[in-house]
Amino acid sequence: MRKDLIIDFHTHTFPDRISKSVLAKLSRLSHTQYFTDGSVSGLLDSMEEAGVSYSVNLPVMTSAEQVEKVNGALIADKDRLFAKGIISFGGMHPDYADYRQQLRRLKESGICGIKIHPAYQNTDIDDIRMMRIIDAASELGLIVLTHAGIDIGIYDRNYTSVKQILNVIQTLHPPKLVLAHMGNWACWDDVKRDLCGAPVWFDTAFAIGPITPDRAKSGTPYRADNLSDEAFMQIVQAHGTDKILFATDSPWESQKDYVRRIQAMPLCAEDKKRIFSENAVKLLKRV
Repeated sequence: MRKDLIIDFHTHTFPDRISKSVLAKLSRLSHTQYFTDGSVSGLLDSMEEAGVSYSVNLPVMTSAEQVEKVNGALIADKDRLFAKGIISFGGMHPDYADYRQQLRRLKESGICGIKIHPAYQNTDIDDIRMMRIIDAASELGLIVLTHAGIDIGIYDRNYTSVKQILNVIQTLHPPKLVLAHMGNWACWDDVKRDLCGAPVWFDTAFAIGPITPDRAKSGTPYRADNLSDEAFMQIVQAHGTDKILFATDSPWESQKDYVRRIQAMPLCAEDKKRIFSENAVKLLKRV
């Protein structure tokens, strides 16, 4: 493993034909700025500028009808993308009926994980449909990465509260569960009190520093609930640096700026190495 290896465990890309429209829609919902054009080439340019060696690309299935087509495209292109530094995860939707077969398809094709997004899928994470997917994926040894906490564009309900996540952990004991956004976005007291130390990984995506508002809508009110550096360090120290994964949520954060933020944290060199790459390598078992 290279000394300077950096792995971004949480990024998104979209097909070129829809990337601009998807980003425009999501930017309107969240009132936040994006930092790439959402394409694969845009992510690769960002990685080169930031010194990121690999990025994990996470699809979000907003309907059951997308599952087979999107996963098929990811499987077909995964080796080409990996050669460029992009690691493809698959996705799943709680309304997709033959989830076991689809998860086996991903596993047999060399995909090492899946992304679920309870808020965008309008389903609580401890709903039986989500629990079945997490359990089946865990049986196959797949990583399960889930959005965790309030979504910045959907404030009316938390589909992945700390209480719900603890129910999943206590019921299923998933060995490779990754909670995006430092365990539960905007619910930091709950994370510190109840979730730190649990057998899960936190990724740092869209969780640290000021949120950059959409330039076209500057002044539009939104809740700025990211962690201060001090609050971030409190969670890191309580949870353990062996369970923190560097991640940005690109295109919604600048990879270059995020690398600088983590490098500036009062962490020793070994802890930074764990966060930037070692923890991810252990989970991915590929890089």
